[in-house]
Amino acid sequence: MTVPGTEAAASIVPGLAGSPALLCLAGRRADVLFAMLRDGTLY
Repeated sequence: MTVPGTEAAASIVPGLAGSPALLCLAGRRADVLFAMLRDGTLY
């Protein structure tokens, strides 16, 4: 017997490693950090 939801969580986690959405978020985060350094502001 397994705990409900563990199968879904186990199947989702490996797929997140190369997710295009995460790469996009990482790029946007880098853009924000670059803008903060360029403008000398804190968000």
